[in-house]
Amino acid sequence: MWSRSSSARRQVTAIDSDPEKVLRQVQELNDWLDANPQINGCKTFENLHFFLRTSKFDVERTKKKLKTFYQMRAERTEWFDNRDPNLPEIQELLELGVFLPVGPDSDNGCMVVVIRTAAHDPKKHTQNNVFKTSKMILDLLLKLDPESCAKGMVAILDMQGVQLGHALQLNPKLIKRSVESWTAYPCQPKLLEFTNAPRHVNIFLNTFRIFMTPKIRSRVMVRREGTSVNSAHLPKELGGQGPSYAELAIKWKRLLEENSDFYVEQDKYKSKLK
Repeated sequence: MWSRSSSARRQVTAIDSDPEKVLRQVQELNDWLDANPQINGCKTFENLHFFLRTSKFDVERTKKKLKTFYQMRAERTEWFDNRDPNLPEIQELLELGVFLPVGPDSDNGCMVVVIRTAAHDPKKHTQNNVFKTSKMILDLLLKLDPESCAKGMVAILDMQGVQLGHALQLNPKLIKRSVESWTAYPCQPKLLEFTNAPRHVNIFLNTFRIFMTPKIRSRVMVRREGTSVNSAHLPKELGGQGPSYAELAIKWKRLLEENSDFYVEQDKYKSKLK
């Protein structure tokens, strides 16, 4: 299991415990967004502080992350336009539970999410709508639990029931966009663990690896069953004592429906493309 170095933790903690310095950095980011209106990013303290924190309080690195994030939201209209939780195609995928936040892990306090790669029917549901639904949940998760998300994301990709139809949905262009979207988000993946993987999984994963940075590639693990993730919140399907996949799906469907106004507000923030 990965672990953040103690020196890196001390450095981030030291900066974050200096509120005056943090305020100056957030103000610098706010001024930078004012001077670059084409980025059209959210300027709330909470948002800028989150980006800053997940960029280890490096202002220049944070600017690049903000620019990349809001440009992605503008370019990927298939994922970030018309994000109404009550749309029938979104409702179906929420009921299936394609993307299920679980809770923090026990080792580093990172947010654990389960991505059920084969929960949907490839004959009925497009992969873009699966990604759209997943990112709607992820965006709300960042709002509801920024503390765990700021420490990083641990993704368990459950491939139970995967079929050829699921693989055929993921052409190289879509795979590239998917990988780029993970790195564009302020919460970085600390582990991508594929479980219940079929024997031929590496043929499929090799396409993903092509588009990954060496750091992300080093964080990919493949298991035939079970998980190495240590969390008190793991679902029953992964051998834990937490809520089942069905219970988590009901929970997150309700949360998205209750926060429909959140998506109306969030959809204002995306870069103005030329």
